[in-house]
Amino acid sequence: MGFLRCVLGVILVVSLVLSVLGDPLVPALCILGDSVVDVGNNNNLQTLIKANFPPYGRDFFTHKPTGRFCNGKLATDFTAEYLGFTSYPPAYLSQEARGKNILNGVNFASAASGYFDRTAQLYRAVTLTQQLSYYKEWQSKVVSLVGKDKANAIFSGGIHLVSAGSSDFIQNYYINPMLNRAYSPDQFSDILLKSYYTLVQNMYDLGVRRIGVTTLPPTGCLPAAITLFGSGSNQCVSRLNQDAVSFNNKLNNTSRNLKSTLPGLKLVVFDIYNPLLELISKPTDNGFFESRRACCGTGTIETSFLCNARSVGTCSNATQYVFWDGFHPSESANEKLAQSLLEQGFDLIS
Repeated sequence: MGFLRCVLGVILVVSLVLSVLGDPLVPALCILGDSVVDVGNNNNLQTLIKANFPPYGRDFFTHKPTGRFCNGKLATDFTAEYLGFTSYPPAYLSQEARGKNILNGVNFASAASGYFDRTAQLYRAVTLTQQLSYYKEWQSKVVSLVGKDKANAIFSGGIHLVSAGSSDFIQNYYINPMLNRAYSPDQFSDILLKSYYTLVQNMYDLGVRRIGVTTLPPTGCLPAAITLFGSGSNQCVSRLNQDAVSFNNKLNNTSRNLKSTLPGLKLVVFDIYNPLLELISKPTDNGFFESRRACCGTGTIETSFLCNARSVGTCSNATQYVFWDGFHPSESANEKLAQSLLEQGFDLIS
């Protein structure tokens, strides 16, 4: 662990120097997925799943809501900083994703999206299939801006992060009798992983060679999950966590298969389950005061439109809380998660 901390320190110093020189460690950072990484794509959709109003964004450097499901920065914002970028990948559906702004990568993520396209469709979010179509569209724009050779170097050298699966379970499978009566959690995982396998293959065929995918978090410990599925208990819901662990094991196995069949592919599975569980289980050891309740409102259920300026009970200091809303970590927790991702992701930048 000491060696990893040392490596992390070296990378942070190098990325700081490179960012000062205006030269990131990789040519681009592209992000696909769900609300954990959405930076505002849902702002432009006819969906209830949005975060473009207070108190979201109150601790962001602009002190304004951006569409991030957080009081401040996401883990991927910190990741962009660590990689030496001086700005964050813009939401692809926003006005910022124009001209040369897109050359360092863009963010295609949409809250309530997942590996199972029907999940996104239920909430009028952008499916992963559509996100990949937008990615192809982005590639064409990059080619027209810099030419094919330079564009291909951006596609192959850029890091591509994928965050999905949580919404498939929490916002669809567990609350949808048509799914949970037809499939066991194990069978549903297999459906999701088939979609993941196809996604990575398609990205590889488009010239992508560096992909990072996040595991499921300890879904049974999310404040809203405890409220919805905990039967009145204040403890993590063990069956949800067991499903997440099972999915994560399969995700690792599937990723190993992909690496063995796709030459030159750098694919890293980022474990966010254990780092987040550590913050939840031992909040005071990690500089937090509260890990069961979220900061927003009562801290038991509020997210998206339920977490708003009129929510009663919202905390004044989110740095003490592991969770900002019922489903999403606070900026302080995201920073710690991003540091863990950096330690795990050395292969993607080497």
